[in-house]
Amino acid sequence: MVKPLLVLGSINADLYVEIDALPKPGETILGRDGAIRPGGKGANQAAAAAKVGYPTRFAGHLGNDAFAPALRAELRASGADDALLTTVAGPSGQAYILLQRGGENSIIVAPGANHVWANSLDAELSAAISQAGALLLQREIPEAINLQAAHLAQAAGVPVVLDAGGSDDGPLPATLLACLAVCSPNETELARLTGMPTADDAQVIAAARHLQAQGVGTVLVKLGARGCLLVRPDGSTLHQGVFPVRVVDTTGAGDCFTATYTVAMLSGMNEADRLRFACAAAGICVQRKGAMPSMPTRAEIQTLMGLHE
Repeated sequence: MVKPLLVLGSINADLYVEIDALPKPGETILGRDGAIRPGGKGANQAAAAAKVGYPTRFAGHLGNDAFAPALRAELRASGADDALLTTVAGPSGQAYILLQRGGENSIIVAPGANHVWANSLDAELSAAISQAGALLLQREIPEAINLQAAHLAQAAGVPVVLDAGGSDDGPLPATLLACLAVCSPNETELARLTGMPTADDAQVIAAARHLQAQGVGTVLVKLGARGCLLVRPDGSTLHQGVFPVRVVDTTGAGDCFTATYTVAMLSGMNEADRLRFACAAAGICVQRKGAMPSMPTRAEIQTLMGLHE
C-alpha cells in the first residue's frame, strides 16, 4: 500500500489585480483586471501532488468566513484529502497579488487562520504524520508547528521536505534544519536562510553546502528562468533548465515544482528524472493565471516533456 504524502501548511484566498507596473509611493494606478482565486503555499502543493495522481492529504486551518467554502471545494476538486483541514474562528488567510505584464508578481500575505494553532499537534494529525510517506512543509504557518511536525516525522522515519518560501523571518532553527531530507529555497530565500550571497551558481552551491553543514540532506534550489540546481549531500550537483514556454503568471510555480519533485521522489524516479518532471510541471503552471487552479495533470506534464525529448 502506498503511503500518502502529507502536506502541512497554508490555504489562502488570493486576491489578484493585474497592473502594468508597481505604483510609486503615494501614487494611485488603475488595474486592468481583478479576481479571487484559491491559493496558499500548502494548498497549492497539495493540489499539485494530488492532480498528478499521488495520494495526498492536506492539513491546515481555514477561517469561518465567506472565502472558506470555495477554498475547501477547490482543494477537494484537485483530489486531495481534506479531512485534516480544520475550521477556526476568524478570517481565512488572504494573499494580495499584484500581477505585472510578463507574469512577475508582488505578494502581500495576511495569515488569518493559518496562524491560529494550539501549542501542540492533536492526536489525529500526529498519527497522520507518523503514517505518511513524506511530510511537506512551507513557512506560512507558525514555525513552532513546523518544528513539532518535523521532529515527529523524523522520529517515525518519515522524510521531511521543506519549501523555504512563505516567510521573511530569516534563518531556520538548527533543530528544524537537522530534520530535513530536502530543503527547497529559491535564490532569495537561500540568501535569507544563510546570510550568504547567491548571485551565481558558485555562490548558490556554497550557500547550499552551508545548510548541509547544519544537517540538511539535499538542497534543491529554484533558479527561476535558469531552472533548478540540486546539491547532493556529498556536495555534487545536478542542473535542469526550464522548458521554453510563454509565461503568464508565476504565482504558485515554485509550489508546483517542490510538490511534483516530492511526488517524483516518492515514486522512485532517479534524480535527473525528478528534476525534469518538476520543471515541466512548473512550466505548465506558469502558462495559466492563478495558483491552485493552474496545477497540471500528469498527462499534461508528460506531453510537455515529450515535446522536448
